[in-house]
This record gives sequence, structure tokens and C-alpha cells, in this order.
Amino acid sequence: MLLKELLNNLDVIKVCAETDMHILGVAYDSREVRTGELFVAVRGYKHDGHKFLEQAVEKGAVCIICEEEPEISVPFILVKDSRKALALVSAIWFKFPAKKMTTIAVTGTNGKTSVTHLIKHILEKCASKKVGLIGTNGNFIGDRELPTELTTPESYEVQKILDKMVLENCEYVVMEASSHALHLHRIYGIEFDIGVFTNLSPEHLDFHETMEDYAYAKSLLFKSCKNSVINIDDAFAKIMLETSVGNISTYAVKSNSAEFVGKDVKLFADKTEFCVLKIGEISRVELFIPGVFTVYNALAAIASTSILGFDIEDIINAMKTYHGVKGRAEVVQTGKDFTVLIDYAHTPDALRNIIETTRGFAKERVITLFGCGGDRDKAKRPLMGKIATELSDFVYVTTDNPRTENPKDIIDDILSGIDGSCTSYKCITDRQEAINTALESLKAGDVLIIAGKGHETYQIIGEDKIDFDDREVVAEYLKNQRIQERKVSVEGLE
Repeated sequence: MLLKELLNNLDVIKVCAETDMHILGVAYDSREVRTGELFVAVRGYKHDGHKFLEQAVEKGAVCIICEEEPEISVPFILVKDSRKALALVSAIWFKFPAKKMTTIAVTGTNGKTSVTHLIKHILEKCASKKVGLIGTNGNFIGDRELPTELTTPESYEVQKILDKMVLENCEYVVMEASSHALHLHRIYGIEFDIGVFTNLSPEHLDFHETMEDYAYAKSLLFKSCKNSVINIDDAFAKIMLETSVGNISTYAVKSNSAEFVGKDVKLFADKTEFCVLKIGEISRVELFIPGVFTVYNALAAIASTSILGFDIEDIINAMKTYHGVKGRAEVVQTGKDFTVLIDYAHTPDALRNIIETTRGFAKERVITLFGCGGDRDKAKRPLMGKIATELSDFVYVTTDNPRTENPKDIIDDILSGIDGSCTSYKCITDRQEAINTALESLKAGDVLIIAGKGHETYQIIGEDKIDFDDREVVAEYLKNQRIQERKVSVEGLE
């Protein structure tokens, strides 16, 4: 492809390159550059690509897109924002794959993963078409998973994945849109058919600094959507509504002014039932995931797929065959008279939701085990400690992903929100030991919530990522308990 073809719509300040030169590829990581490629220097969370121009040229880059004139001799294009440039160049390079599919993006603090997976399920059932998904739990092309580490990958990867979806005949793609991705322009230039807002609560304030900045980052999605689906029960719905440039649909449980309203909610240990009211219509919904938050997630999915023209009764029938996402209110099969739930709750609002949900069906005690991630927003730690002890019968405070922080310091931050609580708690730094101790304490009818890591199968300690899966810890404990029970049983017969 010619360089000049890749420069369409870029905010170019200066051109110091022969625009008729042939470009053999696009790269933004200097370590991955190959001969004949265009290197785009972006400022990352930890590293600045402008500091690696020499390395990129040594690897074979024939031209640079940058925000600062390079000190080395190399053809370059000076732009105002190289992150936006990377997004646009990547879309051009892959021939605008998003335009070849129906695109849906979901943003918000909680519910993104659940809503995207639920929409994907509905589309597959109602449309009988292959659906792609980009999100926290992985990237999917139909049923095939492509692992990922970021909620939304870098813009080049996004376009590459979208192109792969087109090549494999996906007609729809559903995507989680994180605040980082929106702020860092990872999905810049994509016009979505539908954008969904779930809710907003304190999270990522180490990155955005204030809730207003965080909300603004989320609202960027709705500047590029043909249709917006907004939860108007949320306090930050106003900014999303004001930013939306396309048609607007709303949903709610508390407000009766929404287009889609959830009423007559009935909560069970293994499912949620409610009525969805739309002007002139009322339908009964049964979804095999517990919790009031399930009603919100379902309404978001119903509204989105209704916009695409699917009949609401067909949508509801499709949802009856949906059984949730790994690590989201996931019930672990124990074969015991107690219940173990694994949930990704790692924000104050999400932790409150899962505990209150559990309160709705627990026969006896609700025991909560959680920690907070290191090198991340510290302000939420005491809030989560306060919520856990206010709503639980017993709390275990442990580690999550401590990263480069001292786990004890993180736990101390959590404990600062627990002072004065009447609820008993115990601090056990080692997460495996904490889970085993919590399991050992369970009695008939109790529910243990293991919160924070959800679908994750690792822990980040220092700079190392080690294998760690909450459900495997539970399985190993139960296995050892069965062995011990058999041993005692045999000894009793002797």
C-alpha cells in the first residue's frame, strides 16, 4: 500500500517523506518492526514510542509517524495525535473491517462482560449468524476463543481482530469499550451501530483522577454511535445522553420514564425473573443468573437487539438458554450443603451488588472473601472494606493482584474502612490459605463469595504472573476433604 493512502483523514502537521513509497506493514512496537514497515510512535501507559525511533529504524522501518520531529535521519509524518493516527492508519490498512459488520460496543464500570456475552448469545440464537466478541474474558470468533490481556486491545490489534472476524464470516461483533480504550483512542474512527452504557461507579481513578474525567472518557463512545442505549437509573446517564449523537433508547428499573423498564423482579438462588415493559408491550423474562444487576444487564441486551429488529419474544426465548459468564456470579459445584460463588467484583459497587444478591437467597451466613489490586486506585479500598463488613456476616481480607505493592499495605488500606464495624473479620495475606480457611468454616446453608478475580487464572506478584485460579483452589480443597472423609470412614470400619 502507498504511504499517501494511509494518510487519508489524518491530522497531519508536516510531511517529510515521499508519499508514493510502498509500505509493507504497520507497527507501533519497535521490537516488532519488520523491513519496509511504517512505525507509529505512541505514548503508552509506561513507555513512549518516540524514545525507540532508532531501534525501529534499525529493525527496518522506512517511515515514522510521530508527534515530535525525530532527531535521527528518517522519513517522517508529523501529526497532532499519534494514537488517533495509529487507529486511522490501522483501519485503512485492514480496509475498514468494522464497516463490513454490525458493531455493538458496551461501556460502563460493571456489567460490560455480562452484557456483551448475553448480546452475543441472543444474536447467535435469533439471527443464526456467526458473532465475534472482544472483551475481558477473551476474544471470540463464534465459539472459538482468542485469549487477551486487555479489555480492549491496542487499535492495531482491534482492527486486526475485526479483519479476522470478517474473513471468518462474522456478521456481528460485540465489544467491551473500557475507559482506557476510549481515552487512549484504541477504538477511534469506528462508527458503532449501537453503543451501550451500563453504569458508573468509582474505578480506575488512579488513571482518570476524578469521576468527572472517568465519566467523560466513557461518554466518548457515544460521539460515534448511530444508536445509544442508556441506563437512566445511573447518576451519570445525563452526560451520556448529552454526548449521544444518534438515536437514543433508555432502560431502567427504578425510573418509569425509560423505553424499556424492568418491574416485578423476583430473585432466586439460581435465576432472576422480571417483567419488561415497553410502550404497548409487557413480557415476562426468566434468566438463569441471580441478582438485580441481572435485570439491568438483560434490559441492556433486550434494548440493543430490539434496535437491530429482532422480536422481543424471540429475544426472551433466546435468553432462557443462557447460563452466564465464567467468573460472574459463578456457582461452583461442591456437592456440599453450602454454596460457593466466584465473582469478578473488584469495585465498591460490584461488591455491593454481589453481596446483596447473595443476601436475597442465602439461608444462613454470607461470608465474603476479597482483596484489592496493587498499583491501582487506592481510594476504593476502604470503601470495599466498609461495604463487605456492612453487608456480610463474616469477612476474609486477603490479596488480589498485589503487583509491586506490599500486600500488607493494601490490606491496611482496606482495614481503614472497617474500623468500628460490628462484623467479625480475619486477615490472611496468602489467598490460597484464605480460601481454604474460609471453606473450612462453612456450615450448612452458608454462602461463600470469593470476589475480585473472577475469570482470571493468574496472580500478579511483583512483575511476575503466576498460575492461580480460585476455582482450582476450591476444587483441590474439596478433593482433599473427600480423601480425608474416606480415610476416616475406613478407619471407622476397622
